[in-house]
Amino acid sequence: MSRKYFGTDGVRGRVGQYPITPDFVLRLGYAAGKVLLKHSPNGSHPSVLIGKDTRVSGYMIEAALEAGLSAAGVDVMLAGPMPTPAVAYLTRALRLSAGIVVSASHNPYDDNGIKFFSAAGTKLPDEVELEIEAYLDQPMGCADSDHLGKAKRLDDAAGRYIEFCKSTFPNKLDLKGLKIVVDAAHGAGYHIAPHVFSELGAEVHAIGVQPNGFNINDHVGATHTEALEVAVRANHADLGIALDGDGDRLIMVDGDGKRFDGDQLLYAMVKERKASEHVGGKVDGVVGTLMSNLALEHQLGKLGIPFERAKVGDRYVMEKLLEKGWVLGGENSGHLICLDRHTTGDALVAALQVLIGVRRTGLSLGELTKELVLYPQKLVNVRIEKGADWQNNAALKAATAEAEKELGEHGRVLIRASGTEPLVRVMVECPESEQATRLANAIAETLR
Repeated sequence: MSRKYFGTDGVRGRVGQYPITPDFVLRLGYAAGKVLLKHSPNGSHPSVLIGKDTRVSGYMIEAALEAGLSAAGVDVMLAGPMPTPAVAYLTRALRLSAGIVVSASHNPYDDNGIKFFSAAGTKLPDEVELEIEAYLDQPMGCADSDHLGKAKRLDDAAGRYIEFCKSTFPNKLDLKGLKIVVDAAHGAGYHIAPHVFSELGAEVHAIGVQPNGFNINDHVGATHTEALEVAVRANHADLGIALDGDGDRLIMVDGDGKRFDGDQLLYAMVKERKASEHVGGKVDGVVGTLMSNLALEHQLGKLGIPFERAKVGDRYVMEKLLEKGWVLGGENSGHLICLDRHTTGDALVAALQVLIGVRRTGLSLGELTKELVLYPQKLVNVRIEKGADWQNNAALKAATAEAEKELGEHGRVLIRASGTEPLVRVMVECPESEQATRLANAIAETLR
């Protein structure tokens, strides 16, 4: 069965446009509640935690979900603004039936979405999402009064999560003497991220910590690091840490304001684990995506570490990690997963894993990752007619084969359709920027 409402990361869209409307979200809460009741042992009341980011629409969506879940007979705990990985952790730690996050991650404030976590703190399996969709197509009812769900606030959610993040950093290390700028993107981590690093001893200057419902991700955070780069230089900080609106994406900058993406940070974590093998560190292999820089694959090869690519999306990175039995993976966009620390991608946990290497070696971010010199990537978007069979075009295949022959083992060509627009993305990657640009433009022109 194909999914009707759920995408790769829950249900998402523009607020006020179907399906992100109060009536649909009410029915979604009820449908999810019915599925939880169906799988609940001994007919007991399931319990669900709801967290959200700082979008103004979060109030409406949270209330609709609460009403739908209660009508189905499910108890609700409300955590308020809370990073996505915090909800995953708290759901597992409190032995709840499921967790729900109201967020559209790095998108603008007028988008929003709903994503679910299982009792184990992982994304819901496809078959459970399909069950929820099946209930959505049925009439909505309401449990009898003596079976309705109750709701309460989880007042200590932030403190619990802060302690969890700190627990992933070795007790014998601290951050004393480091000056760090933390950018929380005016998002869900605004009241959490600065405390994690300051409580470990760092001097913290915080930006992006004044949400007003409308400024989430607005020229701040992991998708807009210019403000962080300026703040690091202005405050003479050692480094900067940027989260996105829901706290699962990480980008860092060094003391000079130089940006380090997910590929570089993943490499820093791998290198630290490899160097600490004598005290239990181990790297069996690493998972990236189709967009991971080829230089990362080559550099890991020099370290004797297997590397595999998944489809773009942290969901697919996770699937590949579980399939291989590995623990480290991520995307160049900053979704980084350490399965021996958390069940999902977590920007704060990932930042702490990078900082372990910084503290143990005494090196800067640049020094820690100096062997990894990212190859230039030239990306060209080509607009196509909807339904056009570009994959089987003979001229395009010939142009691609010619480029790949010229690149050999020193580069690669990636051609893929956009998931949201009538575009085909042509990407060429190799050590020489001029060569990448020339070949990408040639393939794009053939496609046009």
